[in-house]
Amino acid sequence: MVTIYNTLTQRKEPLQPLEPGKVRLYVCGMTVYDFCHLGHARMLLAFDVVVRYLRFSGLDVTYVRNLTDVDDKILARAVENDEPFTAVTGRYITAMHEDEAALAIIRPDQEPRATAHIDQMVTMIEKLLDSDHAYRADNGDVYFSVSNFPDYGKLSKKKPDELLEGARVEVGELKRDPRDFVLWKAADDTAVGWDSPWGYGRPGWHIECSAMSTCALGDTFDIHGGGSDLMFPHHENEIAQSEAATGATFAKLWMHNGPLRIDDEKMSKSLGNFFTVREVLAKYKPEIVRYLLISSHYRSPINYSQHSLDQSVKAVERFYHCLKDLDLAEAKTLTNSRFEKAFRSAMDDDFNTPEALSVLFEMVSEIHQIKSENLALANQLGALLVRLGGCLGLLQADPAAFLQHSVGADLDKAEIDRLVAERVAARASQDWRRADEIRDQLSALNVVIEDGLEGSTWRIEG
Repeated sequence: MVTIYNTLTQRKEPLQPLEPGKVRLYVCGMTVYDFCHLGHARMLLAFDVVVRYLRFSGLDVTYVRNLTDVDDKILARAVENDEPFTAVTGRYITAMHEDEAALAIIRPDQEPRATAHIDQMVTMIEKLLDSDHAYRADNGDVYFSVSNFPDYGKLSKKKPDELLEGARVEVGELKRDPRDFVLWKAADDTAVGWDSPWGYGRPGWHIECSAMSTCALGDTFDIHGGGSDLMFPHHENEIAQSEAATGATFAKLWMHNGPLRIDDEKMSKSLGNFFTVREVLAKYKPEIVRYLLISSHYRSPINYSQHSLDQSVKAVERFYHCLKDLDLAEAKTLTNSRFEKAFRSAMDDDFNTPEALSVLFEMVSEIHQIKSENLALANQLGALLVRLGGCLGLLQADPAAFLQHSVGADLDKAEIDRLVAERVAARASQDWRRADEIRDQLSALNVVIEDGLEGSTWRIEG
């Protein structure tokens, strides 16, 4: 049975879906005003692995991850670019999907947009107003009344005095209590907004996720996830407004992935260590980046550095070097393997990817030990290695093709192909001197040529 660390209760709990065999999962997604950065990729990959493994375990997963497509930052970017805000969101949603595809991230079953759920937000705010969990200020804003929700703080475990100490009242806000948060922002009719029973304006950020999640998955669902930076105030506010509006438990389990750091420092544009996904993928193969971002437990902080990238290169190449000489197409299905049991045991324990990867490396060692004596079993283990790797989104490429790319080096694949072809021609004409010169030239680039009955191939030295 899969057990998951529940941030709400601060302990591991067995996953017991509300509906047997089916899991309803909601994850807070992107605010689409810029390209996805590595921190976003860490979150996307953490829950990608969760979904992959739950489905591998036979569960029917409905995965919902929203898009925040109206927000102060989006509107500011639109003004800065002198273009409609929908042009900003459309461009960066397309870019996000491109980044996801490159990293082999499974698309969610539903990807609701905030702007398509304004009516649901208005309905929820009306319920909160009717039950005195919300109030309308003199300036037209609508606020949630934290003091009228006694359980406020149960997720973040913040005490009332801590909440009050960290609360702020921005210029122009007319809150009754500094802890209160906005549900609807009044606006003049020249701004982006929508009509509502209490005037023209637009929703606050927190109400967007409550409306989208309950609309897609019901008043109560199995798992709510997101980055640890969202725990407070965003997720705390989601719980308060959702449970006050519906009278039901919002989500049974709460999952939060840990932060990403760059060379042991917080990623920041001011520090010059801010990287978008596409900037990194311009230098490194997507599977290398994917491996790095899932090689730490999803709840743990992860450090992105040149050293960790180099280690990831070696790790992934080790897998593919193991697989490249195996015949997986003819391998019979290996059942009841101790390796699969160990892999499942690791993943059942709160998606322990570091332990699961260690099982895959044990399989590599086993394959190397037995393939000279029992190639059939080695092929079976190789096929199992690929199948289990697929649960993590790894090892799905053709080994020979993968190894024909130097990761992070400035090598021209087309030029290498040309040199290999020239060497083949030189050998055919018995120009051994030229053939040796080309081999030495490629060897200096760490390129290994392998001559076989079907011709010459090349790979990067592992």
